[in-house]
Amino acid sequence: MTDTVGKLDVPQKRALLRTWTGQVLRPAALLVLPLAALCILVSLVGASRLESIMTEALIYVVMVVGLSIFIGNSGIVSFGHVTFALIAAYASAWQTCCGPMKGIFMPDLPAWLLALQVPVLGAAVIASALAALVALLLGTMLMRLSGTAASIALLSMLFVFKTIYENWQGWTAGQSAVVGLPTYVSLWTAFAAVLLAIMIATIYRISSFGLRLRAVREDEAAARASGVNAWAQKLIAFTVSGFVSGLGGVLYGHFLGTISVSMFWLDMTFLTLAMLVVGGLRSLTGAVVGTMTVVVLRESIQVFERGIAVGDDLLKAPEGTREILLAFLLLLVLIFRPEGIVGEREAGEKR
Repeated sequence: MTDTVGKLDVPQKRALLRTWTGQVLRPAALLVLPLAALCILVSLVGASRLESIMTEALIYVVMVVGLSIFIGNSGIVSFGHVTFALIAAYASAWQTCCGPMKGIFMPDLPAWLLALQVPVLGAAVIASALAALVALLLGTMLMRLSGTAASIALLSMLFVFKTIYENWQGWTAGQSAVVGLPTYVSLWTAFAAVLLAIMIATIYRISSFGLRLRAVREDEAAARASGVNAWAQKLIAFTVSGFVSGLGGVLYGHFLGTISVSMFWLDMTFLTLAMLVVGGLRSLTGAVVGTMTVVVLRESIQVFERGIAVGDDLLKAPEGTREILLAFLLLLVLIFRPEGIVGEREAGEKR
């Protein structure tokens, strides 16, 4: 590819750059601009509860985009990506948490790590990079699998890391929560992270790596016969998605100001997967649309769970209604539109 570009004259290079920029910026802008408009609207309304809901929704967008980078391009359904959110959230806590309280929550940390206080941006990058490194190392083994075997192996990975972190008490506080994380994640911080995640996912998707992996997804035998290294392509996507999923975990911890191992478990796993399935497993646009759809549905139902006053009566839905209706929505999507709301379409992509 580099040799081919080097042989082009200046006008051809400019045309290639314009084409590539259009392929990245146009679809990314079509996804980001509606979210930016929503953020502006929420800011103008000034309701703290609404701003908190929108911020959490954007954090979930980052996580689901990370999931989409791997699932959408490889076709392998991953039940284990929350692992990377867990790893990065605790890695960020080790760097930024609690001041003197760090030694109480996590007494077995090395002395240099107990004394370490990294700026939050640097800590987020380092923690996400650590998640990507773990994805790279584990992926060298796991990405030799395909289909159901890979999905089960990725779920097993989540179980293993949950068990390790729950019993690694001197470093993670075990089953207790670590509190006192700096709560720097605001609405616009989360939006900036969404912009970064969407840019990473879009660049990967239009790259030769994304094209090769989708070829493997459609027909692995034919792709291998054409010279595509299926293992290497899956490993690249797994590593990139590990970084973005890790970033989502960092944001979630610093949004709440507290983390525990139980936060990054099956509830979050199935919620993020439901968001992706509702929007469209094979579409980055579907990841964004599905996340926002599920968030709106969950928050609307939660209003009824809290109760609505009608005269002297309080109409209240039973606890657990959110989970039941979300499962019902997922069932309807799988029956009537198994490809999701968006299907395989991408914003700005000509058909």
